[in-house]
Amino acid sequence: MESIGVLMACPMDTYLEQELERRFNLFKFWTVSDKTQFLKAQQNNIRAVVGNATAGADAELIDALPKLEIVSSFSVGLDKVDVAKCKEKGVRVTNTPDVLTDDVADLAIGLMLAVLRRLCESDRYVRSGKWKKGDYKLTTKFTGKTVGIIGLGRIGIAVAKRAEAFSCPINYYSRTEKPNLKYKYYPSVVELASNCHILVVACPLTEEARHIINREVIDALGPKGVLINIGRGPHVDERELVSALVEGRLGGAGLDVFENEPHVPEELFGLENVVLMPHVGSGTVETRKTMADLVLGNLEAHFLNKPLLTPVV
Repeated sequence: MESIGVLMACPMDTYLEQELERRFNLFKFWTVSDKTQFLKAQQNNIRAVVGNATAGADAELIDALPKLEIVSSFSVGLDKVDVAKCKEKGVRVTNTPDVLTDDVADLAIGLMLAVLRRLCESDRYVRSGKWKKGDYKLTTKFTGKTVGIIGLGRIGIAVAKRAEAFSCPINYYSRTEKPNLKYKYYPSVVELASNCHILVVACPLTEEARHIINREVIDALGPKGVLINIGRGPHVDERELVSALVEGRLGGAGLDVFENEPHVPEELFGLENVVLMPHVGSGTVETRKTMADLVLGNLEAHFLNKPLLTPVV
C-alpha cells in the first residue's frame, strides 16, 4: 500500500501521521504553499483524504481529486466533510464514533463542576497567595441540578448517565422524541433551556443546528443557568454568548469549542464564571490512539476490498 497516495488535511496526531507515513505515500497538505498547483500535480495520485474537526474534504477539494476513493475522518463529527458531494461522487466516508464518547462525556461533567464550583478560579486563588488574606467565596452545588441535553445520541446519553450519578434530573431536546426513555422531552430548545439549570450542547453540527444557541435560548437559560458546549463552536452564537456573560444575563459557561478556533473572544478571559478548553474533548492518549487505529483500519480495509469498520457513506 506504500504507493497509495493519502492526503492529510492538517496536523492532528503524531502517531497517526507516523503510521500513515509508514503504510502509505503521505502528503501533508498544511506544508504545501501553492495548494492549487499541488492538487493539479497530484490529482491522479491521491486516493484518500484524512481529516478531522479542523479540516476535512469540502466540495472544492473533492472535485480537485478525480481519483479520490475515501475520506477517513479523525473525529466523530463530519461538519468538515461534504458528505453529499461524497455520495454524489461515490467516495466512501468513515469517522471515529463510540471510541471518544467516554472522554467527551467525562469532560462535560468536569466542565459542569469546574464552572459551578469555580475550580479554576479557586486554583488561581491559592496560587496567587490570596487565601492567606481570607477564604474563597461560596460557590454553587452541582448535585441535584437539572441538566438539559441538546442531542441525545451516543455522547448525550453518556452525559446523561454520568449526571444521573449526581442525582441530576435529565431533560432533553432532539429532532424527535426518543422512545423508551425516562428522561423528559421538550419539543424546542427554548423550552428545554427554560426548564434546566445546565444546558449541554451535544448534537452534530448541521445547518439547522448552527447557532442553535441564540439570544432567545440564552435568555431562557437565565442568570443562574450554565451553558456547556462540547459540540462545535458554531452551535453557539458567540457574540450573543459573550454579551450575555459580560452583562450577567447568563450565569456561566464551560466551553471546549469556539466559532473561529483557535481564536477565542478576549472578553471571556477575565470572567471567573467561564471555563475555557482548547477543543480537547477526546484529547487523551488512550482515546487518540484508538481513534488513529480506527482511521488506519478503515483505510486499510477499503484498499484491501474489505468491509469498512465505521462506514458513514
